[in-house]
Amino acid sequence: MPTEQIDTLVVGGGQAGLAMSEHLTSQGIQHLVLERARIAERWRVDRWSSLVANGPAWHDRFPSKEFADCGPDDFPTKDSVVSYFEEFVEEKSVPIRCGVTVHKVTKRVDGTGFDVVTSDGDYHARHVVAATGPFQKPAIPPVVPAQDGLTQIHSTAYRSPHDISDGGVLVVGAGSSGSQIAEELCDSGRDVYLSIGAHDRPPRRYRGKDFVWWLGVLGKWQMKSPPVGAEHVTIAVSGANGGQTVDFRRFAAKGMTLLGMTQTYSNGALQFAPDLAQNIANGDANYLSVLDEADAYVAREGIDLPLDPEARVIAPDPDCMTHPIRELDLTAKDIKTIIWATGFTQDFSWLQVDAFDAAGKPQHQAGVSKVPGIYFLGLPWLSMRGSSFIWGVWVDAKNLAAHIAARP
Repeated sequence: MPTEQIDTLVVGGGQAGLAMSEHLTSQGIQHLVLERARIAERWRVDRWSSLVANGPAWHDRFPSKEFADCGPDDFPTKDSVVSYFEEFVEEKSVPIRCGVTVHKVTKRVDGTGFDVVTSDGDYHARHVVAATGPFQKPAIPPVVPAQDGLTQIHSTAYRSPHDISDGGVLVVGAGSSGSQIAEELCDSGRDVYLSIGAHDRPPRRYRGKDFVWWLGVLGKWQMKSPPVGAEHVTIAVSGANGGQTVDFRRFAAKGMTLLGMTQTYSNGALQFAPDLAQNIANGDANYLSVLDEADAYVAREGIDLPLDPEARVIAPDPDCMTHPIRELDLTAKDIKTIIWATGFTQDFSWLQVDAFDAAGKPQHQAGVSKVPGIYFLGLPWLSMRGSSFIWGVWVDAKNLAAHIAARP
């Protein structure tokens, strides 16, 4: 099979790759998108059944297309998101090939671009865009050894309470995924324990506006880097049940047991840090700071928005906060499942160019690699806080397409 010539090869057929295609088309740049599975595959197979987007439909979309099956203030289901991207591919005539795995990308010795080896033949590309996104390899810390009678899964493998074996459930990680899964399990009548680390906890809505609107007008989405010391702080936000503020005290009132950050395991028991109250207090401080900034913005701009005094009411601390559990015997508590909502690691082993630091992290400026012709797209904080969101990746893709078009 002869080597196929292409100007720009985009690896990944999710939101990043499709956004890139739209802007490459606008620039008149010949390109091809390669997807190893199906369009928006992560939304299909790595999400639980009841999942909805964390932002309303008016916000979590490309500017060039609206959701067809939900209102602007609704939170699209995972199936709606898949349909949205499938329709986008058809409407925009995206040049995409699915079921193609990219095995290796190497720099050509003559400096004319890159050799790309795939499961469907070889390519010679002048530019390569790594648009594989932030959710590449599920990360499960090696804390609890495998043992009979105990199931350990990553949050990407969770589907519904009906698929979890009888017994108690420990959810480790209280970001968006962990908090939503824990609440769903608790509401189903399960005995749930939730291990909570450092997190931000914004209001779902305040003074009649969704928090994504507030982050926009307050300039939070455009932040170029996370605050010092908060690089790995997760965000606890949810669009479930019509969109509610994540409130761990409310979880405890339902019967959920809150724990500090998971540390070690020995003799059948897990040990937890004594940081539960502080982690929740820090989340409260983040929550209240958004309310304060929102109030200041309303006063400064003279906007007529309704007051919302109930938003500042914080319930008393539950017993599991005032008397934190430091050790949990899994057998004694009949905990038979651990769900690790502990994030992901990146895998760029296929991209065999000198574009990474000693730790394997991509080196780039707003997605432009230090290797001419190599680009990254869809990563958190690529150019701003919003870079890994659907609307944010569209902005970054536009900038990268312009950079590619300007190259000699």
